Amino acid sequence: MGTRAARTGGPRRGAENPARKRLALGARQQTHSRSPRTPSTRLTAPAEPAPDVARPAMAPDPVAAKTPVQGPTPRYFTWDEVAQRSGCEERWLVIDRKVYDISEFTRRHPGGSRVISHYAGQDATDPFVAFHSNKGLVKKYMNSLLIGELSPEQPSFEPTKNKELTDEFRELRATVEQMGLMKANHVFFLLYLLHILLLDGAAWLTLWIFGTSFLPFLLCAVLLTAAQIQAGWLQHDLGHLSVFSTSKWNHLVHHFVIGHLKGVPASWWNHMHFQHHAKPNCFGKDPDINMHPFFFALGKILSVELGKQKKKYMPYNHQHKYFFLIGPPALVPFFFQWYVFYFVIQRKKWVDLAWMITFYIRLLLTYVPLLGLKAFLGLYFIVRFLESNWFVWVTQMNHIPMHIDHDRNMDWVSTQLQATCNVHKSAFNDWFSGHLNFQIEHHLFPMMPRHNYHKVAPLVQSLCAKHGIEYQSKPLLSAFADIIHSLKESGQLWLDAYLHQ
Repeated sequence: MGTRAARTGGPRRGAENPARKRLALGARQQTHSRSPRTPSTRLTAPAEPAPDVARPAMAPDPVAAKTPVQGPTPRYFTWDEVAQRSGCEERWLVIDRKVYDISEFTRRHPGGSRVISHYAGQDATDPFVAFHSNKGLVKKYMNSLLIGELSPEQPSFEPTKNKELTDEFRELRATVEQMGLMKANHVFFLLYLLHILLLDGAAWLTLWIFGTSFLPFLLCAVLLTAAQIQAGWLQHDLGHLSVFSTSKWNHLVHHFVIGHLKGVPASWWNHMHFQHHAKPNCFGKDPDINMHPFFFALGKILSVELGKQKKKYMPYNHQHKYFFLIGPPALVPFFFQWYVFYFVIQRKKWVDLAWMITFYIRLLLTYVPLLGLKAFLGLYFIVRFLESNWFVWVTQMNHIPMHIDHDRNMDWVSTQLQATCNVHKSAFNDWFSGHLNFQIEHHLFPMMPRHNYHKVAPLVQSLCAKHGIEYQSKPLLSAFADIIHSLKESGQLWLDAYLHQ
């Protein structure tokens, strides 16, 4: 058969051409592919003929040789189809117009299942860029999740998002990267770590040199508190991958700072904090506002909803008063202190637990010989109490007075700006807040090293002014006072709705 085919220059009349057969088989497979609603469908090349199909040796068909073999036809989706996949069973999201099925991947997502699930049914292009340093590598792993792309007539993101603002912000981000503002100054962070170690050492030396009377004891507590809070700001930088150029070194030093210097698990911080950045002040998605509604009624919209539903877990109209009792003084010593152990044991984070144990061993070995166990426990409680007040006032001054609502699926810039505000720059404010007085810039560029926030701030202000977005910046004490004012206002709104609506 092969000799005759070669002699005649083609296959015998009536015989089926194998090349055409393969093309026809691929076309039939594409025609009968599963519905776009099937989440497990992947973009695959047409199947090859079965192994037992004969492949006679013959000259290629001239017509088939000139006909290029077509690749898989892209599967197209609409935003309505994507939005429907936001539940517990099916989850899709869009990045750069590509549609990904993350239904099974959420449990393996290195950043946690919740943070990626918060964008199910939505465009996630800007948060993807904001949270990943090596985007090319991540996209390679995402290829197995790719199921199609948006139809050509579909816009690049949902109609709830401001296209012009989003396009200009992406241009701004490209400018920021060209200016080198995403690169860290390692000397800055080295000196910052040394100043933390100096504070920590000075606390112990105060007792060793001056004894354990009241004044040295109090000074030791203040120095140790400053070391703890500043270590908290530094671990925040490392957790956001903003210190080293590689994730590996950021994660390693992050474990040392948060685990050994503070006694807190890195995995717990990542689990909580990235959700906050993904959807700040969005009820049900931002864990930082989980105190609503069981302890506080937060935000004008949520407070009125709570009042209309006739729900009263606490006397919210007095929340601006009891905030001073169950807010700043209680969060760290009475909640975080014990919950972190439950977190690591329940989730079997044994590496984090080992780092935490080194922190407590170090404290016991250095302070118990000087103070005794009872006085040491008193010192430890005082430090956690002072740290809690410092931490809560700083972290809440940028968010509690701002807009709090359900997720309205707004664009990245609008989502961050309506939930954050700044505190004026000064040497003290920068140090006291760990540069979180630049909360707007930090939320727009979470991986930017903190020492560059003030450089990008004028560019962000110009973008906001052009689009009529309020860019709030206020004095430190005014920011503290606004926490109380906002709690009083939302408490009164709840009461009015509870009584009259």
